[in-house]
Amino acid sequence: MELIQSDRLLKTRCRRRSFLIGAGLLTGLTLVSRLRPVMAKPRFSAYPFSLGVASGEPLPDSVVLWTRLAPDPLHGGGMPPENVMVRWQVALDEKMKKIVQRGKAIATPELAHSVHVEVRGLKPGQWYWYQFQAGNELSPIGRTRTAAAFFAPIPKLNFAFVSCQDWQNGYYTAYQHLAQEDLDFVVHLGDYIYEYGPLPGGPRQHNSPETVSLTDYRNRHALYKSDPHLQAAHAAFPWIVTWDDHEVENNYAGFIPEENQSQTAFAVRRANAYQAYYEHMPLRPSSLPKGPYLQLYRRFSFGDLAQFHVLDTRQYRTDQPCGDGLKPRCPQVFDTNATMTGTQQEQWLLRGLDKSPAIWNAIAQQTMLAEFDFDSRPETELFNMDQWDGYIAARQRLLNFLEQRRPSNPIVISGDIHSSWVHDLKVDFTNPSSATVGTEFVGTSISSNFPTEFIAPVQAALSGNPHTRFFDGAFRGYVRCYLNRHYWQSDYRVVSSITEQNASISTLASFVVSNNQPGAQRI
Repeated sequence: MELIQSDRLLKTRCRRRSFLIGAGLLTGLTLVSRLRPVMAKPRFSAYPFSLGVASGEPLPDSVVLWTRLAPDPLHGGGMPPENVMVRWQVALDEKMKKIVQRGKAIATPELAHSVHVEVRGLKPGQWYWYQFQAGNELSPIGRTRTAAAFFAPIPKLNFAFVSCQDWQNGYYTAYQHLAQEDLDFVVHLGDYIYEYGPLPGGPRQHNSPETVSLTDYRNRHALYKSDPHLQAAHAAFPWIVTWDDHEVENNYAGFIPEENQSQTAFAVRRANAYQAYYEHMPLRPSSLPKGPYLQLYRRFSFGDLAQFHVLDTRQYRTDQPCGDGLKPRCPQVFDTNATMTGTQQEQWLLRGLDKSPAIWNAIAQQTMLAEFDFDSRPETELFNMDQWDGYIAARQRLLNFLEQRRPSNPIVISGDIHSSWVHDLKVDFTNPSSATVGTEFVGTSISSNFPTEFIAPVQAALSGNPHTRFFDGAFRGYVRCYLNRHYWQSDYRVVSSITEQNASISTLASFVVSNNQPGAQRI
């Protein structure tokens, strides 16, 4: 009770403080833009668009365009503490000849000289190209696409989902190939950066000790965004992003850190991490964080074909039961108050699923939803407490809803575990004949490691988890998805190596879910 009360007190203080911080920041940015001189013709010590360009948040009439001025990206950015004018333009062709819109944005030092341009008045389902200019310097040209018009009948959709790109563990060879795919957009499910300090043995190393300060997180994001393959993937398609834990700290839950740190200190760290995340992602200006809070769960619709319900399962979750890691279930995993999403987000999700007119309803979230007992021995059990297996009542509410309300074709896409899985989602995972109410596709990592010593035990446990249709822990890559009005196909695309920069790509496995027939079939 004392911990609960102290946590409530902390959240109340943080909300009050963060509201003042957020309101002050917004007001301050407005005043700064009016009072501080704007450099219209800046001079840079080096190329200012070193982190590339990106777009995201595709709606039928708008997208967000992103860049950051950073001539010295790994050392704070290398910009003077001045406002800088950034010009942008949008065209119908890759040579930027058929301009349809242009404008100006102010890059401020308060936001690390990042810009988030919300371009409105675009046509639905249309490819566009865009470019920035600061002073005499031109950015690379990026390509983006608006979503189809609301409720419009569209025949197909192509996208890929990715997660977990530990810089130190390997090269982003997967992004090299993803950038060449025929996609409408990319969904990133979290672990865009890792917070750890330098670790020996990998092909690359982090550029600082473990990230804590705002400067630390800014430099870490800049390091990751310096990768040319990641830049190419951002420049090729609009992205829809959400986070998991490593954007702040491994396995954090709400305001509860993994390490021995006060919740007050961790709230400051979380605020730093959230601000740096916003500064480096193609998010709308309305997503600007307020202290240690950032509204990230949201929906995207693509005609009448698909609706994406994007979740945040870190910011609002309760602490993992009985600590982290793999362990037998303890009584706390059945606590009806334990939550991954918080009550407000859970209700938002269920309302959205209930009202969705789409043929396919994708739930884009972080950790594995399906149950999985990692212990192959019948008399014992072993579950991952950081996944939904640690929050059984919350998961059961969702599965019961899917059975009772029957939203059209629920498909869960997940990341986090650095390996590939396909699950039938059951109302009762202990009963193989229980109703299948949806399908979960879990994608492997871009570069993060899945321990090789875990592969054989997982394979041995598959027979005790008959709802699990597929597992692979050996390969890294992404999942490419093709949707039409009759079926959803997921292709598990994997690279031959993450330690060789010219690795090849292949399809490891493909699964199909037919319209109104939950459960995946391998093809």
